[in-house]
Amino acid sequence: MRLGIRLLIIVAFTLLLSSPKLISKGLADGGSNHQVRNTHFGVSGGNVNDITKRFCCSGTLGSLVTVGGNAYVLSNNHVLGLSGQANVGDDISQPGLIDNGCQTPPIVADFTAAAPLGSNVDAAVALLRPGQMDPTGFIEDIGVPSSVVRAPSVGLSVAKSGRTTGFTTGTIASINTSVNVQYQRSCGQGKKFVVSYTNQVVINSSTFSAGGDSGSLIVTNDSNHQPVALLFAGSSTTTIGNPVGEVLTRISAALGGTASFIGTTQASSMTTVATQEMERAHEAKKRHEQKLMSRPDVIGVGVGLPGDNQGDDAVVVIYVDQDAGSIADLPAYLDDVKVRVVRTDRFVAR
Repeated sequence: MRLGIRLLIIVAFTLLLSSPKLISKGLADGGSNHQVRNTHFGVSGGNVNDITKRFCCSGTLGSLVTVGGNAYVLSNNHVLGLSGQANVGDDISQPGLIDNGCQTPPIVADFTAAAPLGSNVDAAVALLRPGQMDPTGFIEDIGVPSSVVRAPSVGLSVAKSGRTTGFTTGTIASINTSVNVQYQRSCGQGKKFVVSYTNQVVINSSTFSAGGDSGSLIVTNDSNHQPVALLFAGSSTTTIGNPVGEVLTRISAALGGTASFIGTTQASSMTTVATQEMERAHEAKKRHEQKLMSRPDVIGVGVGLPGDNQGDDAVVVIYVDQDAGSIADLPAYLDDVKVRVVRTDRFVAR
């Protein structure tokens, strides 16, 4: 018999950062409606084989996409695809194992395909079983999203609905961000490994997401709910998402057809920062990121704004491992573009 939820609650606190999709019901802070049987999206779910002798894991069934007339649940590879170890046809449940005492919950979909880790997205899909989830793609606390993709931009107000923290809002702090993200091979145990990503979306917030929210669809924070990014990683102070345009491209390649979101056709009129200074920051970041990312203390480099009401000029944002010691030798400017240093703990898959 599998070890039950009681021991998991005891050890989850110490393992949360090293295996962030490992979650106990006691750690939830606003997602109670997302951790029970729920036919909406933005709720608990995952592969029923995401379990070891000591732990069971879950993430978020983020949204609904269509390819060739078929409806698929969209989430992360590390949620649905067991980081590349799943078999086609594996049962996908809702809620996830962690919200059902590590016993098999209702099955709602069948694992179908994933973009391989290392392809610059962490994304996977599972063929939806008829009658098991809302066919409109309704996301809990958000509603039916738009099928019209919105490109991420600095300053864009966004929202998400996920298994652990429920509905939250935030602002994109950096884009075009290169990051190193830590994974663990199995649920709560196994070898840890790092995957590098480029062109990622980063939200600087300690409350936007937490472990178990992986797979959530990040949308514009307005009535249109345009898809912006697919949440897959973060730290205690950040959330990281794959731009959904690239997610759809990779899923389309994996399925051999054009993938699109199921939803309305509404488009947002929200405005964000778009200046020549932003382009200068992009160019400076491009020229220096390889050298910066080769440093063991640097875990991310992107383009954003100064923050703390220090003006609207774009900056190169450097994310530094807060446990790496002194950062005195980091430059204050790159090619006359100001540098903003953000200290945080390591980025891990959620």
